[in-house]
Amino acid sequence: MSSSSHVLLIGTNSVESLVPSSLISQVESLLGSHRLEDAFNLADSRRKKLEESIEVDEDESEELRYIYQRIGFQYFTETLFEDAGNNFLNGQLDPRVLVSYYPDLRGNLFDDGDNVDLFAGVAEHMPKEASVEDIIAFNLVRNYSPHLPPNTRSAPTSSELRRILQERAVEMLENFLKKERRRRIAMNLDDEPDQVSSDSKGKARREPHSIRVIIDTVLAKLYARSEKTSDLYDLLLSSNFVVLSEVEEVFKATGQYNALCILYQKGGDVNDEKLLEVWAKIVDGEWVDQDVPEPLLQMISLLTNKRDKALTQRWAIWLTKRDPEAGIRLLTTLRDASTGRRKKERVNLEHDRDLLRQLSEANPAAGKQYLEHILFQKRVNSKELHTQFALICIDEVLQYLNEDEAISKLWKAKTSSYAASSTSKSQKSPQLPSSTSSFLAHFASTTPDSPSKRSRLRAILFLSGSQFYDPASIKVNIEKANRGKLLALEFAVLEGKLGNHKSALHILACELRDALSAEAYCSLGGDVIPAKVAISIAEAAELREWIDVLFPGQPVKGSSKAIPPQSIDRSRSVDGSTKRDLLKILLEVYLGDESPISAERAAQLINSQAMNLDVLTVISMVPPSWPIPSLSSFLSRSFRRITNQKREGEIAKNISTGQNLEVKELTYEPVREAGALLEEELQMEADPVTGEYNEKKSNLDENGANPAPVVEIVPGHVPPEIQDSLLFSEKGSTAAATSGLNDDNDGYRGHGHERDNLR
Repeated sequence: MSSSSHVLLIGTNSVESLVPSSLISQVESLLGSHRLEDAFNLADSRRKKLEESIEVDEDESEELRYIYQRIGFQYFTETLFEDAGNNFLNGQLDPRVLVSYYPDLRGNLFDDGDNVDLFAGVAEHMPKEASVEDIIAFNLVRNYSPHLPPNTRSAPTSSELRRILQERAVEMLENFLKKERRRRIAMNLDDEPDQVSSDSKGKARREPHSIRVIIDTVLAKLYARSEKTSDLYDLLLSSNFVVLSEVEEVFKATGQYNALCILYQKGGDVNDEKLLEVWAKIVDGEWVDQDVPEPLLQMISLLTNKRDKALTQRWAIWLTKRDPEAGIRLLTTLRDASTGRRKKERVNLEHDRDLLRQLSEANPAAGKQYLEHILFQKRVNSKELHTQFALICIDEVLQYLNEDEAISKLWKAKTSSYAASSTSKSQKSPQLPSSTSSFLAHFASTTPDSPSKRSRLRAILFLSGSQFYDPASIKVNIEKANRGKLLALEFAVLEGKLGNHKSALHILACELRDALSAEAYCSLGGDVIPAKVAISIAEAAELREWIDVLFPGQPVKGSSKAIPPQSIDRSRSVDGSTKRDLLKILLEVYLGDESPISAERAAQLINSQAMNLDVLTVISMVPPSWPIPSLSSFLSRSFRRITNQKREGEIAKNISTGQNLEVKELTYEPVREAGALLEEELQMEADPVTGEYNEKKSNLDENGANPAPVVEIVPGHVPPEIQDSLLFSEKGSTAAATSGLNDDNDGYRGHGHERDNLR
């Protein structure tokens, strides 16, 4: 910048002007003589004068920026970092220039291809070293070599000095960036995030990061490394300019996991997977950060709100190991948006199977819970899944028995006490039912509530109600565990499903002494547990969702849902023949057992089921030693029923005969009036060559005439050939009939063989 002259020197041959040196030249001169303090004072005095002036000269302001930057880099070169930072701030140095000397903080924020506006004079005097560490090392060598043995780099003194200088360099950068950030926010500079543009070939190309992005990203790294957590949170919560890819690894290395979560949450859905991974590691204890509140609850909340099927399924499986109920709740609230009902059901079934397999591997209890959801909420009628659930239920019961011998003893005692009570009641009052409740009702009402009891009731209900599982495989499991006697009721249910009625009835009638269930088995065609009993137990066990699947159409207490009449079929008895067959088998079971109680039960069965038992069959089955009075009720009722049936049959026959006569009476006159053409039947012979019958040929004689005698009946004329036929014999020759025929002079005549033959 030129300076005005106020002093002229006039010589003999010339005129010279005394021009004062410019500020830049003065500063350059001072810097050249290493008088940094004087150069700074000179620039600072000019700055104060400029601030006091009313109008700001842009040229002078630019000159001051140049001077401050020039002084700042001189301080920077000599590792006087605090003074360098103040001058850089006064000179409004582009932060990218300073950050470029910190490679570990710079990262990939910018590269060599990015352009920065810089004074040419400043660029000439910038340090040539690539980093601030190189600048420090160069100064140490220049100032202390060879005075520090063995060398400047490895000497303990120089190492400590190098560390201190590096800390000061980083501190200077942090202060500079904070102040520069405040200045830019106040001036509303760089308030838009980075944009993505396209090059000439249409490929996506990132524009160079704005200065604000670089400032915030580098500050985030500095705060994380220096553990200034509160400053870091303030920065992240107030800024959208931090580049996630640049600070991600830094935050992980420094343990700033909450800061990482904040960035992931601000980044949107694309970071949900990474966010869940951070929370998962904190839950597992792999990472520790007390600033992350309730990571497990945050995971559940995120998955619930996002409703991303793939994301939820993956993390719900992981979640079932820590919180099974929450994991299953997430899975069961998912909805498949696919279209096409059949395709959707097929795809969903395959998907459910795969998901069930993964859940079972992660947490068997969660797998069982999800399988229960598939069966009773989705109502999937898959034989494979029903069998799997039945096996799980039985295995759970067997596990309780194997782990605690007290449970086995308790259940054996319940079986014995029920059998004893049934026997004693039967002996006291043989005419009354042996027990007022079934074994299942007795077990459910008298056994103390416990997980083992609930598990057994669930198994019994499912085995009884499901129609899709494989009973043979369940039976094999019980037999392998040698628990057939203890789980007699379950075994009877399985035998009934397999059609082994005699075995099932033997278990109920002779082992459990459960006459009610045995007779119910016969009435229901092989079902051990009546629907009403099963529903009552299911309601007590809070298994309402099981009722609609296992016992459809049954009324549920407290439910207002209407039940279609056609769906109420499980409570009705089976057809009579099946019931009679099963009652016969039950009688055989009773008679085959040599115990006195079985004989009493057989007598009770015969007397109570007289309607469904055949007299001859019962008499042939009953031992000769039985006293007649024990069968008196059965025989009297059976004979009374047989006599009643005979009388009803006779009455029905007589009524039918009368109705037939009435019909003949009504149709007699119309038939006589219509007339008829009667023809005798001819025996047709097969053709000796073809073996076929020729109806036309068989009806003709050798002359081509029809040899069959044909008689035409015409009203008013009775041919002699049929005078004594049944048609005329039933009415005889009453006056009314004869009169009716003689008065009709318009009868059918002249038809002959033109009428169709009647056959």
